[in-house]
Amino acid sequence: MSVSDIVVEPVAVPAADGTADAVFYRWSDGTRPAVIFLPDGLGVRESQREMARRVATEGYNVLLPNIYYRTAREPFFDRKPDFGDETAKARFAELTSPLTPDAMERDGSAYVDYLVSRPEVSSRPMAVLGFCFTGAFALRTAAARPDAIGAVASFHGGGLFKDDASSPHAVLSRVKARLLFGHARDDRSMPSSAIAALDEALAAWGGQYEAETYNALHGWTVPDHVTYDKSEAERAFANLRTLLKETLT
Repeated sequence: MSVSDIVVEPVAVPAADGTADAVFYRWSDGTRPAVIFLPDGLGVRESQREMARRVATEGYNVLLPNIYYRTAREPFFDRKPDFGDETAKARFAELTSPLTPDAMERDGSAYVDYLVSRPEVSSRPMAVLGFCFTGAFALRTAAARPDAIGAVASFHGGGLFKDDASSPHAVLSRVKARLLFGHARDDRSMPSSAIAALDEALAAWGGQYEAETYNALHGWTVPDHVTYDKSEAERAFANLRTLLKETLT
């Protein structure tokens, strides 16, 4: 079989708070391990579809959900957002505010349950990938479904360590997955002090993980982002490929 045999299927995922529209990239032969691809904070769009499909070409069935299904469907912004603009900030807050920590865990569980129901998905562990805003979402999904999620990757994830009980790192005690963190340099959403604190928390957790700060700015893995860095993005994808191969196959 070749990558041309990947079927792109619009699907509806039942969730606790409604129905999430999603795209399922599935192979037409046999069963394959599943990957949940959580889009970055700008939501599902062409760049995210391209990235999700690329993961699928590595031999996985990939679910790309609309994480903002409670509020809107694509397009989520009426123009390319400039987060120095108050209108863009307000829209982002409108989209993200329903995604509380508990909501992320409920949604992550719904995505897992949907994939389990699909005959194309093998019984192997799943992976969940997060970018920017959804790095924390990916970690919370692994905490919600520790027996289903075997790998988590977060690239330029924001706010992964905070000084309060709602911090994403606080769920580590419930996580069994192997973790991969790719941080950005000079990232206001995840400064060096937070990276160091997360590293300490990971060491205390005692599970299997890798963490690295790339010589690139926040958003560097996303092709339509102004900070896209092709060389560092390819290196990140190579590390992701290794993670998925060693945990899902």
